[in-house]
Amino acid sequence: MGNRFEGRVAVVTGAAQGIGAAVAARLAAEGAAVAVADLSAERGAETVEAITKNGGRAVAFGADVSQTPEVEALVAAVVAEFGRIDILVNNAGITRDNLLFKMTDEDWDAVINVNLRSAFLMSRECQKHFTKQKYGKIVSLSSRSALGNRGQANYAASKAGIMGLTATLAIELGPYGVNVNAVAPGYIATAMTDATARRVGLDPEELKKLAADQTPVRRVGEPEDIAATVAFLAADESSFISGQTIQVNGGANR
Repeated sequence: MGNRFEGRVAVVTGAAQGIGAAVAARLAAEGAAVAVADLSAERGAETVEAITKNGGRAVAFGADVSQTPEVEALVAAVVAEFGRIDILVNNAGITRDNLLFKMTDEDWDAVINVNLRSAFLMSRECQKHFTKQKYGKIVSLSSRSALGNRGQANYAASKAGIMGLTATLAIELGPYGVNVNAVAPGYIATAMTDATARRVGLDPEELKKLAADQTPVRRVGEPEDIAATVAFLAADESSFISGQTIQVNGGANR
């Protein structure tokens, strides 16, 4: 890989596993110093180890990115460690699936807070640095589920919210040299989608096959597919793209 991100510093939330870990690895492989953020530094240790083993630079940070004081402390710690921030990837996300009549206030709030509020808080804190340096890239994770998915009223609402947040921040921050985009994955093989399969009484491999059969390219996505798209949106070559949500779903209509 090249060095598109040489001299750049990226923060990736929810980077301990799945898509977040793949994004952190991809950015590091192309020269970025990466702040691997998750609920605890210990959770991010494996991602950091994989990056450093491949010659990259990464440091793990612990924070609950749905909480303002922890977001402020995280961003300050990253700047203290690396000297700057250039790229923010809002990837932290959870599911608490249930049909509407069974969904609790707590399950609604948890998903909205982790998936949407965290993107707002992290973007608000990082933009202080981006606008000052007249440069910044924000890439947030939406989802194909934003179009609606049975048992995911909370998740779908949070991911639709990411689309609106992205479009609005692109308008507000564009004059300061900041690009803001989102990626909406289709079915990606991760621990989260495996858990979804078990919730509906299916073996994860069985659900992957069903999903692949319904996808025009006849396979499910891998975290690396999303990482490649995030890297493109975080790079200077995409500097005239902003306010967009890129669907990465193998050609699926829904």
